[in-house]
Amino acid sequence: MTTIAFHIIGQDAKSAARTGILATPHGLIETPVFMPVGTKATVKAMTPEELEQLGATIVLANTFHLALRPGDELVHELGGLHRFMNWKRAILTDSGGFQVFSLSKLNKITDEGVAFRSPLDGSMIFLTPEKSVRIQENLGADIIMCFDECPPYPASYDYVKASSERTARWAERCKAAHRREDQALFGIVQGGVYTELRAWSARATVAIDFPGYAIGGLSVGEPKNEMIAALGVMNELLPRERPRYLMGVGTPEDFFTGVRHGVDMFDCVMPTRTARNGRLYTNEGLINIRNACYTRDPRPISESCACYTCRNYSRAYVRHLMMSNEILGARLTTLHNLFYFCDLMSRIRDGIKRGNLAEVEEHALAAYRNPAQTP
Repeated sequence: MTTIAFHIIGQDAKSAARTGILATPHGLIETPVFMPVGTKATVKAMTPEELEQLGATIVLANTFHLALRPGDELVHELGGLHRFMNWKRAILTDSGGFQVFSLSKLNKITDEGVAFRSPLDGSMIFLTPEKSVRIQENLGADIIMCFDECPPYPASYDYVKASSERTARWAERCKAAHRREDQALFGIVQGGVYTELRAWSARATVAIDFPGYAIGGLSVGEPKNEMIAALGVMNELLPRERPRYLMGVGTPEDFFTGVRHGVDMFDCVMPTRTARNGRLYTNEGLINIRNACYTRDPRPISESCACYTCRNYSRAYVRHLMMSNEILGARLTTLHNLFYFCDLMSRIRDGIKRGNLAEVEEHALAAYRNPAQTP
């Protein structure tokens, strides 16, 4: 059962990078695509209308947190996640599997599922593959994810092997539990940094047959070369005609690394989280707008940026807002970072189509790879 269609429309001659169109019940998505993270049914500091104006065509929401509050049954009662958050484009919900990793001190993993202690009130919650699917069906996203276990880094071979085998068994249970024909269920490949286990997990997940595949368990502290090795295995073994989603990976450099290994979808809290701390991405490099050198700076955050913030406000004013803990400061910085990430992905798509992806990468990352003086 699937309601999405994926068509590759362009291919880079020097790598596995490709452009495509992902059709969902809530519109077409050009890939590669960056998905802003709206953990609790909101991308922090942004309205849905602003996200659309920035170029976002799909957002991610979190199954675990929404099940805790306000509750997936309430969201279903009120018409589903799209209506609840007034977002008219596509939504992807994760499965709650990442919380197995991020809340490891609050959970206990068994073959049946994961017992959590709620970070809200300390009550016990038992999440199984079947329950994860049911919650996501209640939420009503266009794309939902299998329940998986994301192993930590570092972890022993034996631990990751057992974890990957459990994730594969859970994937079978998720597919058996999936009922909604208007949602696409993606499988998740694990395996840590062990290429042999990555290959095993990929083959096992592909054998179950999903309309799309996610690459999980990366960007959890592993060295960059090990992430690249894992992506190489994924590019070889995941079906070329199905969309590929690299979970939780989202720095500008990671975009190019993933795209060159055939990745189509990315998500990360990086642009929104760093924005609230005053750390801003620009074509000229990173800026910490809280630095005193911007106190009297009349220039925009980036003179090469066309976002609303850069077209209307100075570095001095944005710094003032951030130092004063004004809400508008977080809004303006978040808007800028999300614009940069969405615009960068647009430039990557154009680079693949025009055959000059390497030039786009060099231009985009020069300031990050060779940081000079403060921009």
